[in-house]
Amino acid sequence: MSEKATITIDLAKITENARRVIDALGGREVIGVTKVTCGSPEVARAMLLGGVSGLADSRLENLAGLRAAGITAPLWLLRAPVPALAEKTVSLADVSLESEIETVVALDAAAGRLGRSHSVVAMVDLGDLREGMMPGELPAFVKRVEALPNIVLHGIGVSLTCYGAIVPTAENLGELIQLTQTAEALTGRHLNVSGGMSSSLDALVEGTLPKRMDGLRIGESIILGVSTVTREPILGLHTDAIIAEAPVIEVMRKPSKPRGISAQDAFGGRPVFEDCGERLRAICAVGRQDAPPEGLRPLDAGVEVLGASSDHLVLDVDAMSTPPRVGDTLRFVPDYSATLRLFTSQYVDQRFI
Repeated sequence: MSEKATITIDLAKITENARRVIDALGGREVIGVTKVTCGSPEVARAMLLGGVSGLADSRLENLAGLRAAGITAPLWLLRAPVPALAEKTVSLADVSLESEIETVVALDAAAGRLGRSHSVVAMVDLGDLREGMMPGELPAFVKRVEALPNIVLHGIGVSLTCYGAIVPTAENLGELIQLTQTAEALTGRHLNVSGGMSSSLDALVEGTLPKRMDGLRIGESIILGVSTVTREPILGLHTDAIIAEAPVIEVMRKPSKPRGISAQDAFGGRPVFEDCGERLRAICAVGRQDAPPEGLRPLDAGVEVLGASSDHLVLDVDAMSTPPRVGDTLRFVPDYSATLRLFTSQYVDQRFI
């Protein structure tokens, strides 16, 4: 039994997932992404134990937390900073993903003041419409970066699937390689091809991941064990490294359809209910402020998630062989969205095993 909502993180499974991903990629560089866990040092260490080459996060606060925890591995900043944060970026991150030359110029000046160099990956947009310059802008960007004394162009990268849901394919990844070769002709040296994130593992499974792909930035597949294209298990990875638990605060038999005049719910929606007669229902002490209900898959047989308000998770438990009692705990496997919010919520405890 637990007194409040808790997430349990099995670090050994995360380590094993990292190792399996690295083995499957055949020696390519894997940067472990910690952002869904809000930069958890425990998860970061588990990834490093599994063999990732470095760690990446989208927020400087999380990188600062990793450094404060004594982690010395190379750190990548995934979300480009505003120029005003250039000095903090250079002091915390070894590599950052960049598409605006104004920001890179600020990073160069900050690196000069700090007496160090800073590496950047030039991001190009190949259809997903999140960050990245258009391909035709890359040559001019590369020339400007190469002229900066304290900036090292580490490679060329792409972001796919996260915003526009565009799947990595032989075509768009092949375009990334061609763009990298164009940049290499301008720099006269080898550049890293950073071929996207967890979604590129599907191209690996399908046999369409180009051999020239030097590395990937992998978070969700290592932590949750699924493809980010299909949300199905991939590469034989553990899909239960993170389990959410919430205590039951009410168990009662109630009608399945609300009674009265219907309006909007607390979040502006207009829910539709099927009349299934009276059903045994339970409420758990967790809500939309902590996790979207549609992102919680029950582990206990006979439990169905009906919905949630900000702080109540409403469940149908009529099919459970042994109905829960007040104070019992029900368990769920969270998807990416739920995991992100559970780690972010100050109302959810974390337990590492």
